[in-house]
Amino acid sequence: MQIIPTVLENEWNKAELRIEKLKGGTRWVQIDVIDGVFTQGKSFELELLKTIKDEDWLWDIHLMVKEPINWINKCAFVDANRVVGQVEMMKNREKFVKEVKDKGMEAGLAWDIETEIAEIPEETDLVLLMARKAGFGEYKFESGVIEKIKKAKDKGFRVGVDGGINLDNIKMVEEAGADIVYSGEGFEEINAKYNKNN
Repeated sequence: MQIIPTVLENEWNKAELRIEKLKGGTRWVQIDVIDGVFTQGKSFELELLKTIKDEDWLWDIHLMVKEPINWINKCAFVDANRVVGQVEMMKNREKFVKEVKDKGMEAGLAWDIETEIAEIPEETDLVLLMARKAGFGEYKFESGVIEKIKKAKDKGFRVGVDGGINLDNIKMVEEAGADIVYSGEGFEEINAKYNKNN
């Protein structure tokens, strides 16, 4: 199971420091984008990622925004490798997936913790399941995500889980079938101890 760090910041200088700190420990980094519509708060301007010249990074962009399809060109501009959009905020899932893939990026769809899984286009590269309420704020891991992981895996999809993952629940998430776990501030500890034990 892959562990990918997340960067959720409203100020670019904080995001830049966080990314710098991650150097050497990972290639993949998920950048969380919030526009203040789907959930409260607003993240830094996505285009600023382009100022980071290190070509080793693989950007995974999680769009928690209104109509994620309108952000695809921005994601392509920053050379994103994977683009994931919240289904709650998009009119057409198939169109979103197609347009992302047409730009040469992997396409993912994300479900918030309270949203039931349904209508996953076959071409979807990743199903991202939130294990807590999406966005800024301190929310605890909700075990209800476990059944959703199993459901998505039964449908044959690659599954990522994001939110509230720690050393107490990561094994449960893995056993349910998750392929990727996303982790915020706890990434370094989880990555070191989990990989040491596996």
